[in-house]
Amino acid sequence: MKKLAIMGAMEEEIEPLLAYFENVKVTEYADNKYYEVVYNGLDIVVAYSKIGKVFASLTAATMIEKFSCDTLLFSGVAGAINPKLKIGDLIIADKLCQHDLDITAFGHPSGFVPGGSVFIETSKELREVAKEVAKQNSLNVLEGTIATGDQFVHSNKRKEFIEKTFHADALEMEGGSVAVICNALKVPFFILRAISDSADMDAGFDFDEFLKSSAETSADYLIKIVDKLNK
Repeated sequence: MKKLAIMGAMEEEIEPLLAYFENVKVTEYADNKYYEVVYNGLDIVVAYSKIGKVFASLTAATMIEKFSCDTLLFSGVAGAINPKLKIGDLIIADKLCQHDLDITAFGHPSGFVPGGSVFIETSKELREVAKEVAKQNSLNVLEGTIATGDQFVHSNKRKEFIEKTFHADALEMEGGSVAVICNALKVPFFILRAISDSADMDAGFDFDEFLKSSAETSADYLIKIVDKLNK
């Protein structure tokens, strides 16, 4: 690993990460900001993409092609499908799919296009490091399938379709597209998500407060993973 990319979808998801770094260089490109740092001798580029698959694809490709990152870590929030996942739990993706990619009218399965595949696997090596770090720090982290789509899914019927079709454990709006970019460009990648909503969520749940605390927890976890990777 020569240069590491760390992505989030929202600004709030990368702010706690940037607090770990000094002498941050900001580069503006393609209507976005990229934060370049040197951390314990490792070159790192941090950015938030904005929400959705198109913005996430643009940012991931830019970090790889323009900034020459050769490994990518993504951190953000997701909704639970697996009933074992509760608000605040962490999940790392073993594979991802796009639940809203649909050309079934032409006889193809949901999530598939010719020349592509329904699922893309994340880096096993990065997952093993992440699980080792979680164990060392007594963090309960689930490994499972994450489904991506350009919609905030709040319908139980839609969640049931995604669970039945893709056997997904969680869903969000960026990871599957980042997976396509990294897979095509042969860049190892890792997707971490904190659960922000679940089937049994409290009606009084404060998303903004959760986002702040979750981002801090995820940032601490990611930095420990980076330290492990950089040894």
